[in-house]
Amino acid sequence: MSWAEHYSALDRAGHRIAFGGIGLQKTVADIEDRVFACRFADVAVDRPVFITSLPRAGTTLLLELIADLPEFAAHTYRHMPFLLCPMFWNDISKGFQQKTTKRARAHDDGVIIDCDSVEAFEEALWQAWWPGNYRDGHIRLWGAGDEHPEFEAFFANHLRKIVALGRDKDVGRATRYVSKNNDNIARIPYLAKLFPDCRIVVPVRGPLAHVKSLHRQHTRFLGAHAEDAFARDYMRAIGHREFGENLMPIAFPGFDGNANDATDPAFWLEYWISAFSMLASLDLPQVRFVSFEDPVERPGPVLDGLLRWIEAGEPAACERLAGRITRPSSERRDDAKLNLALAPERLAVADELHAALITGERQRRVA
Repeated sequence: MSWAEHYSALDRAGHRIAFGGIGLQKTVADIEDRVFACRFADVAVDRPVFITSLPRAGTTLLLELIADLPEFAAHTYRHMPFLLCPMFWNDISKGFQQKTTKRARAHDDGVIIDCDSVEAFEEALWQAWWPGNYRDGHIRLWGAGDEHPEFEAFFANHLRKIVALGRDKDVGRATRYVSKNNDNIARIPYLAKLFPDCRIVVPVRGPLAHVKSLHRQHTRFLGAHAEDAFARDYMRAIGHREFGENLMPIAFPGFDGNANDATDPAFWLEYWISAFSMLASLDLPQVRFVSFEDPVERPGPVLDGLLRWIEAGEPAACERLAGRITRPSSERRDDAKLNLALAPERLAVADELHAALITGERQRRVA
């Protein structure tokens, strides 16, 4: 069964209606602010956690681990497809919500999901409010000087609503928001300005393995999107523009590649270098780089340090969560056997940058 076959004709119609009327969702969200104000009035936007990196860097695992702590709430598949007005949709849909059988997600990476699984849906909000940043085949960078008061009010309330819904589900324990959004690497200074007490976790994966995984996923999604237009449209609507026919690279400084180049592995190596060179230039206390490889080798200490840094209220959960960390299935399979023709001198640049990031000796330049 293909990925898109998990969605019935009714599901597909609902998604098309929801995302075809994004302006209506924004209007409903504004009404929701007033109608449901009493349900999230006492929720503070307190130290939100944003997990971001290039895709295939372990962001999903970090989201699952942190969202497993009772104080955190995150987007789940239950919030689809009316992501901008989650409280209205929760009240409307709960009468016909069903438990679903767990299944593998589209990436063929061993991650198993169901309707209550946490997922990366936040980018749909950014697309709705910042359409001008998604043009000419690239996603524009946000800076600390950007302003959008209407969006900023909406976004703060949205975080509070997600926490309130998590609190309702888990008997009042959720108090903080956590998200995974790979495209947030395009707006880290802006997020730090909006939420000065936030924590931004950036996992960093070894460049060769990372490039192999990025290239493999792009090839996989090109096939999936060619096979099923709904799969392509669905991923675009929720802001997943990292791979396939939807690919829209972030306009990192010094990077001039476009989606047409992405079948060449060299595209992904240059993208990696440009992305992490920019990230290395940031000097923000809200940002912490985390090695992708270290948690596999020594999960306890690495996870303990991360939970303490985000000020998790249950650092004792470290031992329980560490047991869920395993080596990525892609490394156990074909990615490890894939040989890519990459320029040794560019790989050397990437390796040096990777070492600097995970040791804390950040380079203050674009390679």
